[in-house]
Amino acid sequence: MAGNGIKKILVPLDGSKNSIRGLDNAINLARQARATITGIYVLPRAPIRTYRVIQYPEKELLKDAEKNMEYAKKHAAQRGIMFERKIAFGDPGHTITEFAKSRKFDLIVIGARGRSALKEIFLGSVSHYVVHKSGVPVLLVK
Repeated sequence: MAGNGIKKILVPLDGSKNSIRGLDNAINLARQARATITGIYVLPRAPIRTYRVIQYPEKELLKDAEKNMEYAKKHAAQRGIMFERKIAFGDPGHTITEFAKSRKFDLIVIGARGRSALKEIFLGSVSHYVVHKSGVPVLLVK
């Protein structure tokens, strides 16, 4: 596995058990390949304008994102893996695929279902989008 060319792994996180399972799989891969991990947490809304004040529900979502990213960073560090974090705003599927493409990730490791209320039959809507639209290889974790 070490000679496979995987050096940068992107892990979409949302605090769900499946996203943490994806992180665990990414950590195992990163250890074998000596890769780094970047976690991305996408808050589903338009970007904040500089003149717009964050509203109460948005603050709570941002706090939750920060808490989940801090957990992921500590979780990876305990296993000797470098972890970077990114919190973004927008459509989760599109934001993940565009971020992976722009930063030239070698692999996306994503949980099959997240916390979304809207679920498809076998895959969550975000993981379904990422699997079908990403130009970067995707490892889907169930």
